[in-house]
Amino acid sequence: MKLPALFTGIWKSSSRKFRVLLLTPFALLGTLLILDVMFPPPLPKEQGFARVVVDRHGKPLRFFADNRGIWRYPISQDKVSPRFIEALLTYEDRHFYQHPGINPLALVRAAGQYLRNGHVVSGGSTLTMQVARLLDPHHRTLTGKTKQMLRALQLEWHFSKREILELYLNLAPYGGNIEGVEAASRLYLRKSAADLTHAEAALLAVLPQAPSRLRPDRHPHRAQKARDKVLTRLQAYDVWSTDEVERAQLENVYAERLAFPQNTPHLARRLVEKNGDREVIHTTIDGNIQRGLEDFLRDHMGSYPQKTSAAVVVMENSDLAVRAYVGASHFGDRLRYGYVDMARAVRSPGSTLKPFLYGLAIDESLIHSASLLSDAPRLYGDYRPENFHRGFSGPVSATAALQRSLNVPAVQLLEHYGPGRLAATLENAGLSLQFPSGGKPNLAMVLGGVGARLDQLTGIYASLARGGQAAAPRYLPEEPIRERHLMSPEAAWITFEMLASNRSGSRRWRNLVRQNKADVAWKTGTSYGYRDAWAIGVTPSYAVGIWVGRPDGTPLPGYYGSISATPLLNAVIAALPGNKQQHLPKPESITREVICWPLGGQKTRTQAEHCHQQRNAWLIQGRAPRTLPTKGEPLRAAQTYSFFANQQGLRVKPSCMDASAKKHSLALWPKELEAWLPLGQTRAQKIPPTAPECDNPAATNGAPLKIVGAGNGNQYRPAGASAPLPRLNLSAIGGQGKRYWFLNGEPKGETLGNRNLELLPKTGKHQIAVLDASGNVDRIEIFVGPDD
Repeated sequence: MKLPALFTGIWKSSSRKFRVLLLTPFALLGTLLILDVMFPPPLPKEQGFARVVVDRHGKPLRFFADNRGIWRYPISQDKVSPRFIEALLTYEDRHFYQHPGINPLALVRAAGQYLRNGHVVSGGSTLTMQVARLLDPHHRTLTGKTKQMLRALQLEWHFSKREILELYLNLAPYGGNIEGVEAASRLYLRKSAADLTHAEAALLAVLPQAPSRLRPDRHPHRAQKARDKVLTRLQAYDVWSTDEVERAQLENVYAERLAFPQNTPHLARRLVEKNGDREVIHTTIDGNIQRGLEDFLRDHMGSYPQKTSAAVVVMENSDLAVRAYVGASHFGDRLRYGYVDMARAVRSPGSTLKPFLYGLAIDESLIHSASLLSDAPRLYGDYRPENFHRGFSGPVSATAALQRSLNVPAVQLLEHYGPGRLAATLENAGLSLQFPSGGKPNLAMVLGGVGARLDQLTGIYASLARGGQAAAPRYLPEEPIRERHLMSPEAAWITFEMLASNRSGSRRWRNLVRQNKADVAWKTGTSYGYRDAWAIGVTPSYAVGIWVGRPDGTPLPGYYGSISATPLLNAVIAALPGNKQQHLPKPESITREVICWPLGGQKTRTQAEHCHQQRNAWLIQGRAPRTLPTKGEPLRAAQTYSFFANQQGLRVKPSCMDASAKKHSLALWPKELEAWLPLGQTRAQKIPPTAPECDNPAATNGAPLKIVGAGNGNQYRPAGASAPLPRLNLSAIGGQGKRYWFLNGEPKGETLGNRNLELLPKTGKHQIAVLDASGNVDRIEIFVGPDD
């Protein structure tokens, strides 16, 4: 007989009671299935979840509570110390892996103890039942207990034992608004749950039984008594040896007062907003560097004027991983605008773009490291650049101009390289430049006439130690390195060397370099009106960016890059690990050779009479570009001038010379530098007069420009102790067109022809310079002051 027919026969021949008895299990199972669908387990993600931002080693930087205000650090079982698992299961549920969610024997035992003693002696709840109560809290009534047991069965039905245990590890209460063993371990013990001792494991195993009453930071004696009870049970069941338990009992319970990590607040918030679906956000930040830097900045900046803040970005060059990020020195301080992330704020970068202009110009063979540049008055339409430090220096090398951050030579170089080209190259390398409304790249951009961000600036500075390859800063380990070419490895190395050889820093800075015996390339910057102070340093291992200023944009008079930001840069670089004994390897195609001023070529390829001064230069494949031309001149400004001279040494031209005439050649300096040349080196002195019988071949542009009314080295003093300082009435002769006057590098007015300009210098040494429409320059230095 077939089985269906057999069951049909039994069904027809059975009584009604038997039929009900037969259907009851199926009805009960069906009811449970319906209830399971209607009331699924309320998992944590359905209630919102806490998030934590951790450093590169997994240590918390900042916690973010869930929508109930709970702090939690999600963790898996294999990341928790086996000691804790042993202590937990032995004390709470020894048969966890055998029962189906409820333990009838434990329930009967607990009920019997309650009836005999009149109070709870031991609980009958399994670990699964505790998880059920954590997920779906209930009243301590018979109905509530029944609901808890049904939820426990439901959990065992849906999840594995490992998953249920991990729910407990992450949901168990540990006092206040802390949940989960990892958060408790981090906050109470300042360590991961993976590193718990026997005593610590026993403490955290018992703490969820009465988290408020047993909090170790508030009630250490109660907590220790409860812990020792767990240790005794572990010894009784031979889980831990007598020796292990006795040593654990010797440890006093101690926990610091709860202090939730508040590190990297600006970065952490941004990463949480960007990665909102992740419970744990792993970053590239080094917690030790970060915490030390935050503490140092908070203390150091306390002495600065009100509303002053600072931002720091520390990046590892090898993979562009950000190891420290401080958006504000005083996070939360309203007076210092501590909520503003100044590492991402767009501010004027001052002179910090100059190294890239020099590096790119080297790449284009416009200059080499010792090229002759002109720090002299210049006119670009209505724009007259001036140096941050007063006055003009005359002839300077490219290296000296960069190290001293001279503005005029940088503008001269940018004029030849092209502002639009520089802006496009930097943008392509990852530096987003922001020009004033309706503005476009111009000559002022290299002096700070543009907006940039500290984090991006630090990223492109790293290219100097990365063979010219720039990349965006990386904050997450999984972020790929997206390199962008900025300049050749050779140009990057030379630019690094130009900055690293700067000896003009403070004594502390020089001591730092000497102690570390490492290469440190550094550059400062100050924006117009003392609104932003910068210092950015690069070692073979790190790039460090510093900004100091007021987030509201108000000036901070007297606080500029080398005063405000460089001391911070000193301290940060000195504290970074792995900087000592590091040197940037030199590319093989770079050689050190002697070049000649004013022409700029190699000494071995320059006539001896044309080599007025010698300089050491780094050259790429032996290329030595000649000196840049002066504005308006078609040829190189420092060029050779050839002429014929008769026996009397007078100039003649072919139409009036005889057989005795000989050809001569001179190396001329740029005419704007003649005011700084030694005697006998100016064009008027080097080029002889024309022979009377010959027409005057154009060699110079009229008579030299000359300041009248004051002489070089003159001293001016008041007529008496109470008399005012003297006024100077100056004019200029020679030259051509309008005259533009400068006092200590600052424009002071314009004159035409022989008209006078009145100046009233203050006490001290002063440089007075005049520039004409053809680019001719004269300058004098005077002293104004009372008698000693």
